Amino acid sequence: MRTVALVDYGSGNLPSAEKALRKAADALGDTAVEATSDPEVIAGADAVVLPGVGAFAACMAALTARDGVIEAMDQAVRGRGVPFLGICVGLQLMVERGMEFGETKGLGWIAGESRRMTPSGAGLKLPHMGWNSLEGPPRGPLFAGLAAGDHMYFTHAYAVCPADDSVVAAWTDHGGLFVSALTRDNLAGVQFHPEKSQDAGARLLRNFLEWQP
Repeated sequence: MRTVALVDYGSGNLPSAEKALRKAADALGDTAVEATSDPEVIAGADAVVLPGVGAFAACMAALTARDGVIEAMDQAVRGRGVPFLGICVGLQLMVERGMEFGETKGLGWIAGESRRMTPSGAGLKLPHMGWNSLEGPPRGPLFAGLAAGDHMYFTHAYAVCPADDSVVAAWTDHGGLFVSALTRDNLAGVQFHPEKSQDAGARLLRNFLEWQP
C-alpha cells in the first residue's frame, strides 16, 4: 500500500484537502492518505502534501512548533526523493523567505521569496479570491490532461517569485502575471486550491498521486 502523508500542523484547509486526496486515492486504488503530524509517518511516506492557509509567518511558526516535522519532511522529500506537493501557503513555504509582516525564513527548498502582489488595473483587489485561468500551456506531469484556460480556485495576496523561472510550471494573470505553479525534480507547488477547483483540481491531484519523478 502506497502512503501519502498530508501534513497536519494546525494550519491549512486540512479537511477539504484530505477529502479531495482520499477521493483521488480511492479512484487509483492501493493508495492511503493520512493526515498526520507524526514525524515517523511523514519520514516514511511515499508522498508528502503540505497545505496552508493564512500568513506565511504564522504557518511557518506552526510548522516549526511541531517537533521533528520539518526534519521528517526533509528526510522524505530531499533525502529519499518522494513526491512533494505544496498547496497555497504550502507552496510559499518552499522558498527561502516570505516578506509578509516582515521577513520570515522558509524551508529554502526553492531559491526565491514570497512577495505581496501588486495588481494593476481598475477593480483588481487583494486578496485575489475566486476563479482564474492558467496561462500557458502549463507544463509538467502534474498538468497532464489540463490546458491553458483551465480555471482553478485562488485565495491569496502573496505569490512566490523564484530566482530561476525555469521552475515555473504555470502562470496566472491578476493585473500582471504571477506564478501559480512550479515544479523541480520531485518538488511541486500550486498557489491555487486543487481541493476547491472541481474537475480540474481533481485531475491535478490524481496526476500527483501517480507521479513518479
